[in-house]
Order: sequence, then C-alpha cells, then structure tokens
Amino acid sequence: MKTNKFQVNKVNNRLDILALAECPNCACFNLRKAARAVTHLYDEILRPTGIRATQFSLLIATSLLGPMTVTNLAEQGVMDRTTLTRNLKPLEKLGLVKVSPGSDQRKRIISITRKGQEALVNALPLWRKAQAHVVKGLGRKRLDSILKDLSEVVLLTQNN
Repeated sequence: MKTNKFQVNKVNNRLDILALAECPNCACFNLRKAARAVTHLYDEILRPTGIRATQFSLLIATSLLGPMTVTNLAEQGVMDRTTLTRNLKPLEKLGLVKVSPGSDQRKRIISITRKGQEALVNALPLWRKAQAHVVKGLGRKRLDSILKDLSEVVLLTQNN
C-alpha cells in the first residue's frame, strides 16, 4: 500500500509536522502574499481617488481594450466571471463603467464612461507614484524579469 506523507498521525490525530515543512515554499501562498502586499501599496497611494487598485486595473483594461463582454474581460484578467461581476458593481454604481445588454440575453457588454475616463485621468499620477516606488525598489531590469516570470506562471496554469 502506497503511503501519503501527509497522513494523519493515528495516535494524536494530527498531521506530521515534517510533512508540512515544505509548505512555506508553496507557489500559491507566496504569489498571493506578494499580490496582497503590492495591492495594499497601490490601494494606499490611490486612496485619494476613491478607486482601489483592482478597480483601477479594470478601468484600464476597459479603456484600452474597448467595450467587451464580461466573459472576455474575465478571460483577459484571468478572473472568474462571478468575481468580475461583483467587482464591476461598485464601478457601475459610481458611473465609471456601463454594463449593457449584448447581442443576446446571456451577454453583457462593459464599457468605460466619460466619468470613468476622468477618474483614470485623476488616478494616473498616483498610479505612476506607486509604480515608481516599485520600480525604484526592485530596479527596472528586475521588475521586467518578474513580470516576464509572472506571465509564464499564468501560461503554465492555463496549460495544465
């Protein structure tokens, strides 16, 4: 019988601590930790605009890619459609994006509004400040390498 090194210790009903020793190197945990830290930095710097970093990213994507379906935007952002829909609701309430019916009842089209474009104009200098902080701290070459590696991580997960 093949044993699993994550077996429960039958004596005290606990996982073997040695089996868990490799977990701090978990790619998922560490990538999420870094993402939370970077998001917090950008959120703090963007705070005067009332736009969070995640909302800024959605506004940028909608502005750059033009009107698109919720499904397409979710795919671009590697997001679940329901998560995207939940994140779009505050932007829609603020009048920064418009969600319209698509070619059939199942499709909804997202577009940035004039107010959303104005919000981006106001947020962009603060985003640049956050970005400059990261570039200064890591260096341009290192950041470019990290971004390339992250793109490869995304590709790796999509090809499983």
